[in-house]
Amino acid sequence: MPARHWLFKSDPESFSFDDLLRAPGRTTRWDGIRNAMARNYLRDQVAEGDRIFIYHSSSEPSAIVGIAEVVRAAYPDASALDARDHHFDPKTKAGAPTWYAVDIRAVERLARPVALEEIRADRELSKMMLVTHGRLSIQPVAPEQWKGVLALAKRAPAKAPAKTAAQVRARGAR
Repeated sequence: MPARHWLFKSDPESFSFDDLLRAPGRTTRWDGIRNAMARNYLRDQVAEGDRIFIYHSSSEPSAIVGIAEVVRAAYPDASALDARDHHFDPKTKAGAPTWYAVDIRAVERLARPVALEEIRADRELSKMMLVTHGRLSIQPVAPEQWKGVLALAKRAPAKAPAKTAAQVRARGAR
């Protein structure tokens, strides 16, 4: 089966693409997923060799910033069993895992971040789950969407529209 494409969300305050680049072997365990739909993607579909866009959420701007690859397919997420971990789930039992993790390795930083607003503004990319199911932390990316994001990353960002004279005057009046 050909490799699939995914988007994994991360709050850069917790773990950024730079953190992944600095990790030993540029590799880390991607754990702490506590949404059933995202868990099902991790457990049932994400496979070794799949490519991943790393998306920084809760940042300004929220954007796809880099590419990683899956180097180990789903295995039980030990953080769910660790009462000291903030991802602890008291309902999870050893031997009957509820939650899963994968290992990922950084491949490369995009030429430039591709902001959510650019994705929303693109007719084809606006159909991405990132736009239609924004809160989901693990999302499939269709091959044509993958190529579209890579193409955007290679282009200069669109310039903001010029302000009208009335907008300039209104700002100066504040």
